[in-house]
Formats: sequence, C-alpha cells, structure tokens
Amino acid sequence: MHTRVVGVDVGSVALGRFAWAAVDVPSPTLAAQGSDPETAVLALAEGLASGGRAALVLEAPMAVPVPAGWQELGRARAGEGNRPWSAGAGAGVLATGVVQAAWLLARLADVLPGTAATTRPDRWTAPDGPPLLLAEALVSGAGKPVPTESGPHAADAEAAARALAERLPDLTSDVHCAPHRPFSLLAAAALWAGLDVPPEELHTDVLVVRARPEPGRAASASPATPPR
Repeated sequence: MHTRVVGVDVGSVALGRFAWAAVDVPSPTLAAQGSDPETAVLALAEGLASGGRAALVLEAPMAVPVPAGWQELGRARAGEGNRPWSAGAGAGVLATGVVQAAWLLARLADVLPGTAATTRPDRWTAPDGPPLLLAEALVSGAGKPVPTESGPHAADAEAAARALAERLPDLTSDVHCAPHRPFSLLAAAALWAGLDVPPEELHTDVLVVRARPEPGRAASASPATPPR
C-alpha cells in the first residue's frame, strides 16, 4: 500500500519559519516540500487519495505527562534528555504546535470529510485501521540535519518525515510520558478539528520518533534548537 509521510517543522508562519516535507514509502523518496500550511494539507490529502494511507509528523511536543502528585508537575518526559517539553524552546514550540496542528487537521477535515485518524501505530497498521497516523518527531542533537539549499526549516521537516518513514513497518516510540498519565494534545486537536478519532486516545501516549544522523553526513554541532 502506498504510504505518504508529511513532516512539519512547526514555527512562525509570519516569519517564514514553518516548513513541511512529504516522503513517500517504500522508497523513501522526497516527493514534495513547501513553506505554508495549506500546501501541507494538500500533500497529506494526496497521500490519502484512492485508498492510500498517510502519517502527519509534527516537530513539537504533542503529549504531556499529568502526574498524580503536584510535586511532579512539569517534569520532562522519559527520553527527552536536556530538551524537556516544559522548558525553553520546548514550551514555546508546544504552544505554536498545538494551534498549527489544530489548523492543519481542521483544514484536512474540510478537504476530506470523515477522515479517520489515530495516534496509535498498532491501529494504523492493522488491516482495517484508520488511514491517517498522527505522530511527533524530535529533531535535535545528533539528529539535527545540516541545512539544505531550502533552509534549516525545510531540512528539519524532511528529517521529521524520514524519522518515521525509515522505521516502517516497525514503529516504536523514543519518548514516553510514563510513569505519568499522558494527555494527548494531538488527539485533542484531532477531535476539535472533527476527525474520526477514538476519544480514549486523549489518554494515550503519542508516538515520538527521534531523527537519526544521516549516514555519511555530519550533524549540526549546535546544542540548541533555533528560535521559532
């Protein structure tokens, strides 16, 4: 089955810091890229056309831990290392990412009414599973790509798409809300947008794929995520 993975580098639209890239599987080859949310939705819809399946991968925290005890509030997710969702760049991009995810998914619901989606890879890969997977990418550290001619944001968007595409069919998460209860911002955005998503996914972890260094290519030495 044809699969398209659209990676989104979340960032300021007004300042030109939003970018997306579409990678088609099984190649995986770069099929298209752009710098505005509307064309990102159209690329995603094209992947879903004629019975295909697609994945939308956003480079922003898309699930947060909600501990039982207040003393643990704001703690990093397991696997985030020194880039927690609740501090610095993580907190800023989370706010931008929730709004942009909601817009993208609402626009997709306009283009393809009744689209079924899931944040769970096991449901997506099931024979009769929803055609759209919603996930998160972590593009930082050694996985941060060297900027291409299209700029650093386009490079990050492609890295996000490839982080998922190159793992198929075995999708495992690199970051977890465990041991705390996950609040899925991505499932909440999808439900708000009108997509067909099981409500119980509000309480399940989101798949987080970490971008890996490209073979034979040096990763950026910058320790911090560029401003968005």
